Amino acid sequence: MKKIIVTAAAVMAAVGAFALEPVKLNAPDLDRGKSLMRSLSERHSVREYADRALSLQDLSDLLWAANGVNRPETGKRTAPSAMDRRDIQVYVLTDKGVYLYVPEESLLRPVAEGDYRQDVRGNKPAVNLLLVAEDGSSRFAGTDAGYVSQNIYLACTALGLATVSCGSMDEPAFRKACKLDDKQRIIVFHPVGYPK
Repeated sequence: MKKIIVTAAAVMAAVGAFALEPVKLNAPDLDRGKSLMRSLSERHSVREYADRALSLQDLSDLLWAANGVNRPETGKRTAPSAMDRRDIQVYVLTDKGVYLYVPEESLLRPVAEGDYRQDVRGNKPAVNLLLVAEDGSSRFAGTDAGYVSQNIYLACTALGLATVSCGSMDEPAFRKACKLDDKQRIIVFHPVGYPK
């Protein structure tokens, strides 16, 4: 009987890990937001967030601006990448779970169920965007993540969202939540939400 209960619990845990469904993102709305010059003028770090989830359109536009495909015929991105490596992955941590942004499919692929977001000064953002280099030993990893990070800042300003780039984090917790391997390296994360 004990063996049956343990087996049933293991099966339920395995099923729970896949309870999250992929999220199909909206097409980016290229006609919204502030101008580039206005966004540069108003860009600043914000560490306090309203207690509400991002709309699907805001999240879709933000992720596309961060590192989405802007040339479908070649798969090239909104953020430059040294030697066209495209090795910066964006993990999205929500109150429901962890997702990997798949730019080529405009999709969030489930990674883990549960709320693994990290606070910033006691504030819980709507999402954490975690920038991960697939090849953490690459000398270009920091530079490429910097391009994506700047795109996040500018998109947040243009869309009326709040963010700050954070290098200080509970890295072991993030690594576990995102199921990263030893080769992958977390460069920086962005808490993102609506301004408080």
